Amino acid sequence: MNEEHPRFGIRARHTDSTLTVYQAYGPRIGRPAARHGRFTSSWSRTRMTWIKPSFLWMMYRCGWGTKKDQETVLAVEISREGFVWALRNSCLSHHVPVLHGDAETWRSALRRAPARVQWDPERDLRLNPLPHRSLQLGLAGEAAQRYADEWIVGIEDVTPLATEVHALVREGELGRAAALLPEERAYPLNDDVLGHLRA
Repeated sequence: MNEEHPRFGIRARHTDSTLTVYQAYGPRIGRPAARHGRFTSSWSRTRMTWIKPSFLWMMYRCGWGTKKDQETVLAVEISREGFVWALRNSCLSHHVPVLHGDAETWRSALRRAPARVQWDPERDLRLNPLPHRSLQLGLAGEAAQRYADEWIVGIEDVTPLATEVHALVREGELGRAAALLPEERAYPLNDDVLGHLRA
C-alpha cells in the first residue's frame, strides 16, 4: 500500500497470483457457484455485480449472512491481473472535482467505464466504521463477463465462517473472533492504477 495514501489503500487476502473478494447471494445463486467453482446460469451477466476485498465490510453489508437474498457468503478468488484490469478501467461512483473537473466530464467517464469504485468506511468486528476506507468494486458489461469467464480461480462458501465469527462477537469473545478472520494485508498497487480513484 502506498504510505502516502493509507486511507485509500487496499487491504485483501492475496497470494502472488490471486486476490480474494467477497459477495453474498441467496442460496439459489450462491450454493451452485460454490459447488461448481463458477457462476451458473442463475447468475445474471447483465446486472452490475459488486465485489469487496474486505470480509468485515461484506459482513456489514449482508448482516453476517442474515439479510434476505444474501444468506450465502462467497469468497471468490480471482486473478490479480483481472483485478488490476478492473481498477484501470473503472471510474469513481461519485464526482470529485479535483479528479474529474466538471460534473459532465465525470458522467461521461462513468458511462464509458465497465467498472466503478466506491470507498466506504472499513468496519471493525462490531461493524462500527473505522477511519480508513474499504474498496467496493462494481463490475458491469465487459468487466462482469471477464470476471465470470476469465478471472475466477475458485469460489468457496464461507457462510459457516461468518456464522461462527458472528456468534463469538455476540458473546463478547472478540479475541477469538478476530483469530478466525481471513488475513487481509496491504495490497501493493502503483499510483498509475489507483491514482484516478483516490477520493
